[in-house]
Amino acid sequence: MNAVAVQEKKKINWTKLIWLCVGMGLFALVFYSPMWPDAVDPMGKHFALSPQGKGAIALFLLAGTWWVFEVVPIGVTSLAIGVIQTLFMIRTADEAFKDFMDPSVMFIFGSIVIGLVFTKTGLTKRLAYKMLAIVGEKTSMIYLGCFLVIAFLTLIMAHTAVAATIFPLMMAIHSLYGEGDKPTKFGKGLFMGMAYVAGAGSIVTLLGAARGAVAVGFFKDIYGKDIGFFEFTYYLLPIGWLMVMLLWVYIMIAMKPEKKTIPGLKEKAKRLYAELGGITRNELVAALLVGAVIVSLGTFAILTAYIPGFVAPNKTAIMLISTILFFISGILDINDLEDIPWNIILLFAGAMSIGFCLWTTGAAQWMAINWLTIFQHSHWFVFVMSIAFFVMIMTNFIMNVAAIAISLPVSLVIAPYLHVSGEVILFASLVTAGMPFMLLVGAAPNAIAYDSKQFTAGEFFKHGVAASVILMVVVALAVYVIWPLMGMPITIAQ
Repeated sequence: MNAVAVQEKKKINWTKLIWLCVGMGLFALVFYSPMWPDAVDPMGKHFALSPQGKGAIALFLLAGTWWVFEVVPIGVTSLAIGVIQTLFMIRTADEAFKDFMDPSVMFIFGSIVIGLVFTKTGLTKRLAYKMLAIVGEKTSMIYLGCFLVIAFLTLIMAHTAVAATIFPLMMAIHSLYGEGDKPTKFGKGLFMGMAYVAGAGSIVTLLGAARGAVAVGFFKDIYGKDIGFFEFTYYLLPIGWLMVMLLWVYIMIAMKPEKKTIPGLKEKAKRLYAELGGITRNELVAALLVGAVIVSLGTFAILTAYIPGFVAPNKTAIMLISTILFFISGILDINDLEDIPWNIILLFAGAMSIGFCLWTTGAAQWMAINWLTIFQHSHWFVFVMSIAFFVMIMTNFIMNVAAIAISLPVSLVIAPYLHVSGEVILFASLVTAGMPFMLLVGAAPNAIAYDSKQFTAGEFFKHGVAASVILMVVVALAVYVIWPLMGMPITIAQ
């Protein structure tokens, strides 16, 4: 018994225990602190922080700490977000837990089901073997080939759907690396790169994510100017693709694969592809259904952008039609529901809940005004970069749409006082809003990549900090050099 007791004692993870307490300590420190002063915008309007808003900030700190250091499973942290909101009366149970079934969460569910179908039918293996036969045996080229495919796909479909579709393909490629399921540098680079590149590619067109349409809408409401589909892409395409290539270089340096090449991989991929035989009925049905979803989402996005008054069907409903049809067609059955990574879905549900909590309590607006007014008398370049930085930090914790909605209106109101054009504020915000590299909850592709079990939340955060530094350098280059050369107005006459 003594030996067993000693063994059990050794299993205590003191690091996790310490960070568990740090998270709770930060919550208590903020929640029970005296009321904080009002935020004051440039027009002199006061924004008080309510007790619920202060509670939301306290929960924000606890959740961030627990997520980064994985003190409990990430899905359990999400459950704690809902529970704490209710117990400490930050929001009602109806409000806190309703967000767990938000349409965006169900969209993630539908996206993950598509990935499951690709794996079950064998489509992922077919695609993986064909791609590997083309890119060859160098691991650097495998990285590049995968990243380019992801970036191209985000031009025409939502980055969440791209990540869910590509994920099984990445798993199939990693299985040929020859190290089994154990984490490898190649695996870390492959899956973290998938998440990062999905974000970088998604900024280029209005089809890559909902944040673009929201930001353009705010800009039109405040400035009375409309940003067209092609103007949007004109300014963001060079930035998105520059980030894709820089991320590839960073991953090749920071997560350099253990093997330069995988000898015989090209021939093995050709042989395995041949062994798959002809395309099966299930593969054909799955490909047609997924293709129909992609075409529908892209078509409705274009129609919404160009036809005034056109109201598209909800994208979540379109996504879930495919889920229903997978079961009706017999591709999936009830046993496949057990293979859904509910930990990842709960993670995203918790992210939605904390995001809406910060939004509805006014905490996010209070933080945005306090942050941006610090720079209201700064040089225009410092002001623009401060906005980009704030959006980058916020989008790691809450939906990028919410980060845009919180910061952009305030920024666009302050901008004329510093003689800064609205366009540069809009596009700088869009760049950083699309690339939450530090936390798994920042975007669905981050959470999907985590399901590979190739990296920890801490590793994702560490590399995400470096990738975020690269991002801010690129934004600075765009603001000061690239966009002025392309004709974007940066400053306005005094």
